[in-house]
Amino acid sequence: MSSRASAMRYARALFDVALKESDAGRVEQELSSVTTLVQEHGELRIALESPGVSPAGKKAVVQALVARGQFSAPVGKLLVMLAERDRLVLLPELLEAFRVKLREQQKVLEAEVTTAEPLAPEQQAALQQRLSSATSRHVTVTTRVDPALIGGVVARIGTTVYDGSLATQLARLKDRLAEQH
Repeated sequence: MSSRASAMRYARALFDVALKESDAGRVEQELSSVTTLVQEHGELRIALESPGVSPAGKKAVVQALVARGQFSAPVGKLLVMLAERDRLVLLPELLEAFRVKLREQQKVLEAEVTTAEPLAPEQQAALQQRLSSATSRHVTVTTRVDPALIGGVVARIGTTVYDGSLATQLARLKDRLAEQH
């Protein structure tokens, strides 16, 4: 089984437990903090991901980490289980899969917005509001800048693309003019 499939399986199980036993948002924050901690501390990452360290050694490190971090029961149990099974390398993928489940449950959509120039905060807020109105769901926006657009906005929500860029409009105009000749 691929690491992505395994991470998704663990994330689903954690999400189900988190909904029953605790706050899923808190679980996401805890999982995020421990993932960041492991990624930012090289010695810890090596100790937890190295095949040279036994699963029992990894479990001891994780148990100490859980005790110091005062994680909720679902996160603590998951971390210990991942250490026992030597699957701690899955943490980043597991976190992302958990976030996807959480966004689905909260009915939150993610939009990737590309503009020719950076958006001012009030423009970004207005665009976020328009996208939320268009989709009837809460939308979070991440922005990118691509000067090739010339002007306008391209918004991607899932597989749907709203292209209001000047570059696309000019290309369509060019095609129409070419068809007339």
